[in-house]
Amino acid sequence: MTTVSPASAGEPAIGTDVYLPQEDTALLIDAMDTHGVRGARVLDLCTGTGAVAIAAAAGGAREAVAVDSSHSAVEHARAAACAAGRPVTVRHADLAAEHGRFEVVTCNPPYVPTPTLSHPAFHPAGPAHAWDAGVDGRAVLDPLCRHAPTLLTPGGTLLVVQSEFAGVDASIVALEGAGLAAQVIAERWIPFGPVLTARARWLEHRGLLEYGRRIERLVVIAARAPDATAQARGRHR
Repeated sequence: MTTVSPASAGEPAIGTDVYLPQEDTALLIDAMDTHGVRGARVLDLCTGTGAVAIAAAAGGAREAVAVDSSHSAVEHARAAACAAGRPVTVRHADLAAEHGRFEVVTCNPPYVPTPTLSHPAFHPAGPAHAWDAGVDGRAVLDPLCRHAPTLLTPGGTLLVVQSEFAGVDASIVALEGAGLAAQVIAERWIPFGPVLTARARWLEHRGLLEYGRRIERLVVIAARAPDATAQARGRHR
């Protein structure tokens, strides 16, 4: 198992376009280790530093593929995999452009609700592409939920980590609507980092956050594709 030591909760990677592993990365890796990846083909979307893909390779994955739309993240992930001595294929691509069939797909997408206002108070310095996700936080989550079934083998599992503020129930409904069986399998409460601290009043105003609360619930959702037998039954109905 590869251990990830998260930086202080919510702290960006200063001076770089790559977001350092945080509590959400650690939670996703823990869930992946519990699920097991030995002998599996694993795809890690929105890979960032490559930490999850590297952990999959260390956990015995038959193949580990990491994908990110950021050139800086791709370069960082390739260097990190090389330094760790783990065989990880890193690709520069958009989530929707990825195709293939994997037993396990992981994703730590951008999921922080983002004000349309450009006032600096709402936008701390750092790689905003790693956290900004539209007003509802679902700019990446919704396409991911729709696209996930095309990436999974029969019986394969998507593991995605997100914040409560991006709509956990909305993700489960979307994944089930796409034909997957979805449920929360892990959660963790963490203090706000700089981004949520900067947007706390805005979240309170929108009714997404109780006044004065400054801790956040992170969850990992597991979404499983029907196995081959279930798919065959469906075709013959």
